[in-house]
Amino acid sequence: MSATATDPNLQYLTKAREQIAQGDLKNAAQTLNKANTQWPQDPRVFMLGGLLAEKAGNVKGAFEALRKSVSLAPDWGPGLLELALLLARQNQFKEAVETAEKVALIEPQNLQVLAGVVDIAHRAGHYEMAIRHLRRGLELVPGDVMLRRLLAADLSSLGQHAESLALWSALVAENPQDSKTLIGRVQACVAAGKPADAEQDTAVLLSLAPDDAVYQYYAQLARGETPRQQPAELTRPMFDNMAEFYDLHMVRGLKYQLPKQVGDQILARHPEKKINVLDLGCGTGLLGVCLGRLDGALVGVDPSMKMIDQAARHNVYDRFHTVNLHDALRETPDGLYQVIAALDVFIYAGDVTEAIPNALRVLVPGGMMVFSFETAPEQGADLVLQPSGRYAHKRSHIEALCKAAGFASVEVRDTELREENHQPVNGFVVTACKAA
Repeated sequence: MSATATDPNLQYLTKAREQIAQGDLKNAAQTLNKANTQWPQDPRVFMLGGLLAEKAGNVKGAFEALRKSVSLAPDWGPGLLELALLLARQNQFKEAVETAEKVALIEPQNLQVLAGVVDIAHRAGHYEMAIRHLRRGLELVPGDVMLRRLLAADLSSLGQHAESLALWSALVAENPQDSKTLIGRVQACVAAGKPADAEQDTAVLLSLAPDDAVYQYYAQLARGETPRQQPAELTRPMFDNMAEFYDLHMVRGLKYQLPKQVGDQILARHPEKKINVLDLGCGTGLLGVCLGRLDGALVGVDPSMKMIDQAARHNVYDRFHTVNLHDALRETPDGLYQVIAALDVFIYAGDVTEAIPNALRVLVPGGMMVFSFETAPEQGADLVLQPSGRYAHKRSHIEALCKAAGFASVEVRDTELREENHQPVNGFVVTACKAA
């Protein structure tokens, strides 16, 4: 007996899935209608209908279809997994995690389910959950390289450095020329506060790709040097991966209120909104949302195209530039903006010795610059690269640079920038005004 005879919907479902994957949504809908006529209560039809609806931009319809699929087959793993993934993609992490855990219990041997559950855990920033399921995956597939890499990286994120480094070292021993494993151990050494231990690995990486900016950056760290900024090749993938859930993660998860505070500050100074604003490192547009539409121009600069895609959805920015912010400032003509903002930007962009004079030049007379920084100890270096991978700046150094550049007034406000591991991250906000 053929599979079609025992499962009359199989041919339609297979065809619909292929059509959805190819973006042929109109024909996919027609195929699913035929399947629904054949068997009106088939949960697979509603699951694929949910995927189709999401791809068409109908999130509400996607949820309705996937919840219908789950109601028809409450213990069917694929339907539950797709619902959990949709919840995670829509930043509804509490229900996403609960649903993912349920799927994992129903199908503990399914590696596809395991991959989905780990992805959801990562999106939710729930590294303990990810580690638990990765360990379970390694019981199913002992020695799997990808699972071990993910586990080592997650252990490092939670500060479990000894076990992380042991895993990376075992992986390097198995394949000493594997660049992904080598860079993983390098990053784990840096996170553990032991960058010098990565010197040999960075030498191997540079022998494989001498011009790689990321390898050059880590080689400097391993030599005890402080790179002046992080390469875009390092930060761009990180922010690309965070783009879809960045707003929720920062505002709700890390209690990030700086865009609201600075937005209020700008509007208090310019209530009529007749201003041009340059938002350096605009990310997903949190500052733009707080400012709203201006009677001028709001220009966003960010190296991550996926972050800019999210910012564009707010429909408050007039244009964007996908470039390094140092280059953006350097290449901007004189006297264009009333306000320049860079919030949580120089924690990655590093050195500001050129950025601050360029900001003064780009401002109109009477213009205002608002930059935020994480705080470095006054008794130490002007620029410090922390184990977190972010730069901290010495307050007195930033004040001195602003005054030396020629700003007429410089005000510094200490603040808690956000939280990390439920602890406040201390920083300061500099407001510097150009002479009128």
